[in-house]
Amino acid sequence: MRLPTGSLPVIRIANGTFYRHQPSSASGALGSLTHHGAAHPHPNPAFFQGLSFELPARSRTPHNWCVVGPSLSGKTTFLQVLRGQHLCFPPTARSFPHLSTGDVPHHLRTPDRAIQYVGFDSQGAGSLGPAAPTYLSARYESLREITDFSLRDFLLGNMQLNPSRLPDDKGVDEALFRRVVADLRLEELLDLPVAFLSNGQGRRARIARALLTTPEVLLLDEPFMGLDPPTVASLSPLLQSLSEKASPRLILSARPQDPLPDWITHLVYLRTDAQVGLMGTKAAVMDGLREYVRGVRAGKISEDEGLPVHALSEMGRTLTKAGIAGEGFAEDFSIAVADSGSVASSADAGNLREPLVEMEGCTVQYGSKVVLGNWTEERDGKRLRGLHWTVRRGERWGIFGPNGSGKTTVVSLLCSDHPQTYSLPIKLFGRSRLPDPGSGQLPLTFWDIQERIGHSSPEIHQHMPRNLTIRQVLESAWAETFRSKPNLDAEASEKVEATLRWFEHELNPAVHAQASSAGSAAQAGGDTSSLAWPDEYMFGELSFSAQRVLLFLRAIIKHPDIVVLDEAFGGMDDAVRDKCMLFLVYGEQKAYALGTNQGDGGAVRAVVTDSPTAKTGRVKVQGLLDTQALICISHVKEEVPDCVREWLCLPEANTGLPARFGRLDGPLKTSSRRWADIWGIGAAGSQQASGTS
Repeated sequence: MRLPTGSLPVIRIANGTFYRHQPSSASGALGSLTHHGAAHPHPNPAFFQGLSFELPARSRTPHNWCVVGPSLSGKTTFLQVLRGQHLCFPPTARSFPHLSTGDVPHHLRTPDRAIQYVGFDSQGAGSLGPAAPTYLSARYESLREITDFSLRDFLLGNMQLNPSRLPDDKGVDEALFRRVVADLRLEELLDLPVAFLSNGQGRRARIARALLTTPEVLLLDEPFMGLDPPTVASLSPLLQSLSEKASPRLILSARPQDPLPDWITHLVYLRTDAQVGLMGTKAAVMDGLREYVRGVRAGKISEDEGLPVHALSEMGRTLTKAGIAGEGFAEDFSIAVADSGSVASSADAGNLREPLVEMEGCTVQYGSKVVLGNWTEERDGKRLRGLHWTVRRGERWGIFGPNGSGKTTVVSLLCSDHPQTYSLPIKLFGRSRLPDPGSGQLPLTFWDIQERIGHSSPEIHQHMPRNLTIRQVLESAWAETFRSKPNLDAEASEKVEATLRWFEHELNPAVHAQASSAGSAAQAGGDTSSLAWPDEYMFGELSFSAQRVLLFLRAIIKHPDIVVLDEAFGGMDDAVRDKCMLFLVYGEQKAYALGTNQGDGGAVRAVVTDSPTAKTGRVKVQGLLDTQALICISHVKEEVPDCVREWLCLPEANTGLPARFGRLDGPLKTSSRRWADIWGIGAAGSQQASGTS
């Protein structure tokens, strides 16, 4: 009997196992062959063994899936498998029956067209434009190329000089275009070149473009990462309305600590060894994970190395229209991570140190459009226009504000990537970019600035060459450009070696998952063997989380005068993020270790302790120094280092409101009140202000 076309699934996987490379029959799962038949140099383990999964074309009940897992669990890989990527064994185990029916337009009958993927690594089909600029400052130049298409062109798919369209491709529906642009708050940006968009604006644009292609299935890889709370509040209902109509069918991914939208109905929870831990309805998976946590806590079952309990500490919270709801597994959780170094700012009002950044009224505009500093304010009896801001040695700053408020522009001024730096009242390290005839002082060159600033951001991520090895990326901290030869001395080489050993678990794709990140952090630095793997893997072969870790380490490793971390911890799970933050403050001197706190009912805690490296006197990498300044940008309070004390909150663009400044009385991640104070809202709105927290 022939099945109705509506009953055929869009995606069907029946007991399939997947590989990145062709497996070798002689060497088993760990071996692989290139297309020439030679052995592949990298391990080739099977992932998602025996996977069975179906996404129905139509169903009486919603099937809104979310793939959840910690770093290195393979969330992005799972989404790629659903789209038809990676080798499937047997080959017939994966199929797309619904795409062959008459219900699907001709131009959507292949998985690569019918199933759209939106990730945020700025590479591939979802990137903003045909090619990324070759250098950071290109986005700010006034002379535009013929291929510098506007956001409107990008959303409508007009990204070719000689566009062509299939006969049944009717283009973008006008009503859908207006709605998506409005819901994602893109109206005022439509005529801007896509290169002008900030990080958050660019992510909204990629989501909008995917929605406007009306795919059968839309895969969103951590869609709320890096978005401000107002955008999250508008995006989630938009996605919900699409899911209710199954137009398109949605599959999301998320980290365990991310609150799940309340309209998600089904979950896949991945193990750290890239296998499926639990899969089914949201209620069944959550019940299974909660029972597992309680069993480990009560000592009834042993902790599974592939399901570290620590990764589940913040699992189970819900993203609703009113904000974040519920405590998740917190009430069942007995392993808590201590503060990752709550060292306050070294500079205070009674001990003003040397200023490293001085902005005395900065206003950035393109023609009549002001993107930063469009305000006046009264300060000390004076009427001031634009951004007035000073950063001194030893200070730890956080910069906050909605997407499009100018945070990326501030970073471009700091790093001297913005051409208007020459004409604005800015001093870096006490010097201007222009010569001072009166003092005879030489101007500060671009290379002088790059030498003294460590920078990690989505823009750096976009421009980092994918064919550099892990070691080359880290060593480029001492180079003038990404590809030029680094100026390494013996001390710098020792720092590189020590850092690679410390983060081997996070950076080496061949390393098997450890029992817990807290345990691996405590053991870091104990191996003194030579390192070959950093020269064997390229940056483009790493997971998104590992790429972010590597860029974070590149920004801090040589202890520059100013460390700029712009959304540096996005894409990391909480364990990896906490390890990076501890390394930021203490370097190799401290690590996490498990211990029992008798004053807390005998609860097991991950506490900060002296590392084995420190105990043996082999520390090569120190943490933040009193002579350094830290500037951190984030929309998530848990991704702000505990040492941050000073804050600057930029207003929403074109409101005319001034920037606000303040000082924290403790770490941000432990207080919703502090977070609400920064965003200028009352306690009642603190949960919504947490947004993606």
